[in-house]
Amino acid sequence: MNQCRGDEGPVSQIEYLWRKYKAMAWLAMGGSAPALRIFDDMLARWPTDAHALASRAHLYSGTQRSQEALADLTLLVQEHPQHAAYWFNFGFALEAAGRLDEALNAFVRATELDPRLDRAWYGQGLVLIRQRRLDEAIVALKRNTELQPMSPYGWYQLARAHVDRQDRDEALRIIRHLKGFEPKVAAQLERETGLQVDAQPS
Repeated sequence: MNQCRGDEGPVSQIEYLWRKYKAMAWLAMGGSAPALRIFDDMLARWPTDAHALASRAHLYSGTQRSQEALADLTLLVQEHPQHAAYWFNFGFALEAAGRLDEALNAFVRATELDPRLDRAWYGQGLVLIRQRRLDEAIVALKRNTELQPMSPYGWYQLARAHVDRQDRDEALRIIRHLKGFEPKVAAQLERETGLQVDAQPS
């Protein structure tokens, strides 16, 4: 367990686990409000518990309480800095808040801790696109597509980045590639960009 230490004794550990699994049961039944109350109770007793912080932040995000979610995620990465997934979640929340430089730093930290965390590479790419740093975005998105070659999302953003760089041939190559396993996404790119895969490079 993340915060309930062995020196607190078996009774405390049992109490922790009871609260944790009770909250999970409520969430499984769609009871976010009672689950949130349990996480509040857990964090009153174990203020830096990773599971409770991450879970409460997720619930806050789902109820438009973004500032409270960010506060929990900030504490989460401060207290548990070696967990790549926590940095990804932090970056995601920061990007949603428009704090792009901080979001990029969080996504970079996530990939430093776990270079195979594909969604953190994708997050980097999206932030870099928003910052118009297209060359860097393409590097990050290529890494995402290497790790998740059958997911269309990275390919879609990669194609759009190449279009924005006026790299028509590379965008066409990606659309052609997508037609092999995600024809709907390929067709969407054709509509949005005006490119057609049967067009010959100029």
